[in-house]
Amino acid sequence: MAGRQAKTLAPMALKRMLAYVNRRSLSVRNKAIILLSVKAGLRAAEIANLEWSMVLDPSGKIADTIAIEDRIAKKKSGRRIPMHSDLNQALARLYKLSSGNGPVIESWRGGHMSPNSIVNWFAVLYRSLDLAGCSSHSGRRTFVTRAAKLTYKAGGSLRDVQILAGHRSIETTQKYIDGDSHAQRRLISLL
Repeated sequence: MAGRQAKTLAPMALKRMLAYVNRRSLSVRNKAIILLSVKAGLRAAEIANLEWSMVLDPSGKIADTIAIEDRIAKKKSGRRIPMHSDLNQALARLYKLSSGNGPVIESWRGGHMSPNSIVNWFAVLYRSLDLAGCSSHSGRRTFVTRAAKLTYKAGGSLRDVQILAGHRSIETTQKYIDGDSHAQRRLISLL
């Protein structure tokens, strides 16, 4: 897939992914991996290095935001991402099965998964579901694209999407956004 961007995920593809991992071992952890990518836009390295202290509030409950610390973010682009309700529920279920310290996503042996293991985990998942053109970056691209398309409903701007994605440049954020030929047709018809 060199030179090409990862495909974004259609809502039906996301449903298939969640149904697939739900029928397999480590389903609670694996659902959290998918949702960290699609509902929070995290990179593989951020998923691998995310710790419970970054998702818990002072009372020990799942927080309203994810605090991506500079030390785990690309180019030290730490940020706070509001917690999606589906992700909140998935993390709460995973937290009950964990020690509550250290990595959120543990390997089956314990301890952090490596970023490369997350990349490979997604590759196996997409291959199993015959989702050609998808990679570990597909969830992140889906997050950025959907956020950009919906930002006007929240009274936001592309700058808000840039901050959520942890991009230093708005041009980088724009490269993540998929176009939509149906929306383009509707837009032209409104002119």
